[in-house]
Amino acid sequence: MTSRQRIINAIHHRPVDRTPIDFGGTRQSGISVFAYAGLRRRLGLDRRPIKVFDLFQMLAEIEPAVIDAMGGDCVALNRPAVAFGIANRDYKPFRFDGLEEQVLVPGGFNPQRDESGDWVLRRGGQVIARMPACGFYFDRFEKYPGAAHPDLATWSAPRISDGDFGHYAEESRRLEAETDKAVIVAMGPPYELFNGIGQGGFEDWMITFASEPEYVSQLYAMLVDAWIENLRRLWDAVGERVHILQIADDFGTQQAPFLSEAMFREKLLPAYRRGLRWVHENTPWKVMLHSDGAIAPLLEAIVEMGVDILNPVQTTAAGMDPAMLESRFGGRLVFWGGSCDCQGTLTRGGPEQVAAEVRANLAIFKPLEGGCVLAPVHNIQANVPAENIVALFGAG
Repeated sequence: MTSRQRIINAIHHRPVDRTPIDFGGTRQSGISVFAYAGLRRRLGLDRRPIKVFDLFQMLAEIEPAVIDAMGGDCVALNRPAVAFGIANRDYKPFRFDGLEEQVLVPGGFNPQRDESGDWVLRRGGQVIARMPACGFYFDRFEKYPGAAHPDLATWSAPRISDGDFGHYAEESRRLEAETDKAVIVAMGPPYELFNGIGQGGFEDWMITFASEPEYVSQLYAMLVDAWIENLRRLWDAVGERVHILQIADDFGTQQAPFLSEAMFREKLLPAYRRGLRWVHENTPWKVMLHSDGAIAPLLEAIVEMGVDILNPVQTTAAGMDPAMLESRFGGRLVFWGGSCDCQGTLTRGGPEQVAAEVRANLAIFKPLEGGCVLAPVHNIQANVPAENIVALFGAG
């Protein structure tokens, strides 16, 4: 069974020959460049500069040999400019605090040091992102439309460019021809409809969300219209060379959802369902939702809105018990993640503890029967020991 077949079987709830694995198939199942440097040393690979393809999260571009060493079965079809509108081209050497290895960053990445030693990114004179001195990733400050509260009579939702769709077409052909992996593409609405739309001022957006229903409804309509246009053009560009469409929106804290089920059903579900209905009626793609946190009270509505795959399955969040999830949703959702506690066991435990926790969760999710993919619970962070990464993927 090839990697592609293994993932396709898993997302259709069909048996597989071994546990399917995602290592770097999305921007939420990748690895910090700091941890990746240690993993490469642990694998005995030659020292060489490491590409950073996501400057916001400081994610390494994982080499095919390392994906194969960890058993990875899928790859990401990323947009040309992943973070801060900076295109991933014309790579150049760079040094980050606390990292021995030299890295390669896109040519348009030109941060400046401020008086405190932080790395700062500016656009039009405004600070849009900051990495503290000796930090591991950037904090983002640019305001998205929910927080900025634009006048909808003059504002328009962004559409993806012809050049980007050309990139999707070319890169999907390359991935199909040069790998045996399943391909995941991320294309949700322009901005995440709940969490992402309020970046750079989430509290302001929450007030608007709760108190201005007509404004929110009109904004969502405009965003979903743009989303469906983008989806049509994406399908024309990549067709069946893509197997999974990923959307991302964080609906939960670690203790509870951000919003009630009633509010979710009233405001978010109809908007997302309209876009995902188009996907299911016009493509064979399965839909993956990335949402962290304690979202068990929302899962019935999430299934209704058209989601097939749940990631990252944060089993240590309140109410996200693996046995409950499998019992209630095992036939309706694919569990993509749920491996081990990324904040505790993976960072502070030993390899034996990591492997034991992974095996215990997999015993509940039953990956060999289909409907489960082993993945880290979000990106592997900078402080994760290399031996724990090996244990995580080796336990499947």
